[in-house]
Amino acid sequence: MTIQILVFGIYFLAIFLIGWYSLRATTSDADYWVADGKLGWLVGGSTMAATHASAGTFIGTVGVIYTVGWSFTWVLLTIPLAYWFMVAFVAPRFTRVRELTLPAYLERRYASKLVRGLGGAIILVATVVYIQAQIVTGGIISNVVFGVSPEVGMVVVTVILVAYTLFGGMLAIAYTDFLQMIIMVVGVVVSVPLAISHFGSLGGMNSVLLAVRPTTFQWGGMPAALLITMAMAFFLGGIATPEKLVRLYAMKDMRTIRRGVLLTIFLVTFINLLVFMLGLAAMAFFPMLPSGDLAMPLIAKEILPPLVGTLMLAAVVSAVMSTVDSLLLVAGSALSEDIFRNLLFQNASKTSSLWVARLGILIVGAIPVILILAGYSKDELIQFIVVLYTAIIAASFVVPVVGGIVWRRATEWGAIASMFGGAITTGIWKAYGDPDIFPVLPGFIVSLVLYVAVSLATRPPDPAAWKPYFENESG
Repeated sequence: MTIQILVFGIYFLAIFLIGWYSLRATTSDADYWVADGKLGWLVGGSTMAATHASAGTFIGTVGVIYTVGWSFTWVLLTIPLAYWFMVAFVAPRFTRVRELTLPAYLERRYASKLVRGLGGAIILVATVVYIQAQIVTGGIISNVVFGVSPEVGMVVVTVILVAYTLFGGMLAIAYTDFLQMIIMVVGVVVSVPLAISHFGSLGGMNSVLLAVRPTTFQWGGMPAALLITMAMAFFLGGIATPEKLVRLYAMKDMRTIRRGVLLTIFLVTFINLLVFMLGLAAMAFFPMLPSGDLAMPLIAKEILPPLVGTLMLAAVVSAVMSTVDSLLLVAGSALSEDIFRNLLFQNASKTSSLWVARLGILIVGAIPVILILAGYSKDELIQFIVVLYTAIIAASFVVPVVGGIVWRRATEWGAIASMFGGAITTGIWKAYGDPDIFPVLPGFIVSLVLYVAVSLATRPPDPAAWKPYFENESG
């Protein structure tokens, strides 16, 4: 326990020192929301990768692999493709006009404050869903490390997250993410070989796996349709999640963005492959766990040496914090910039807008804890909560974001119908649809059909709306 307290004490102290430094360095709203567009490729790529590597990676992915076997790994292979698509097709046009938020892009492209307000509202709802998974993980780790109840752990982790996000903004998040990515990489690099060494070799571990779970390397642990549609959620969500797209605005230029996203692809793929190995090791160590989400904490606590286990748990906490702080910042910007200043009080000062943002961060940070304590999503695997968020975002934003930079004819009402229809369809399918079809598929189809049909049925947009994204092109 002394080693654990020392490691986490140093870690949290470093986080708060970075937050304090960032508060002093933040002098404008551009600093707060997108680090004034000055991030280099190393920090920019690291913060994007750290935002991706969440509780869904370290707890959720291990939990799902533990539960259904290796077939889930194929879903993860869509993630590098999503980042490649983002940097190759989306970023060059998307960043021609730099904004502070994703909904601000939607307002400019579709010349509509209503589109921007709707985008902000969807982000707020989806963020609450996603943060639940991260907060649950914080409670699990707090229980393992400090022996406190998961409920107390969730509250404490939330307070820490909200505190440094409130004051430091994107600068604090970018530099804490850089630190957290280092911890994540070191944690898995050290932990995986040590876990496998208990079996003598990788082949020895596989022999144990086949003895305790003969179906580990066979298809059938999860319906094929569910695997395919979950992979679709990861791919589409990876293209257009607000917390990732806004990092394109935070990096200096396209050359920096390309290098940063290449680093992201490498880091995310590397971590996912090692986490996959931990999922297999967990099956061999603990074949009868009541929940797959317990697998990673138990490996850290029961199998790894105390210092290495604590480092692994610190990596999990880093993954949680690096994702939640980004989501909180996006939620704060959605409330203050996209709803408060855009729709309600257009003459509000930047100072008052920042205070509204901080209030929004506080509220959005608190609501998931309240919902969890009330029993919402209590028994659902963390990875499935994470992918539900991804499905909502994908069904709402992929079509209007990508469509806005490839189709001049797209209109304001086409974007509104697409976003609203995609989000509502996803929610309805989640509640009443076939559970073997992940809701991103019907949500995306409805979004795309409405986008095209309503755009063609309404008056063509003013060329001034789309021209900035089609510069130097004829026709």
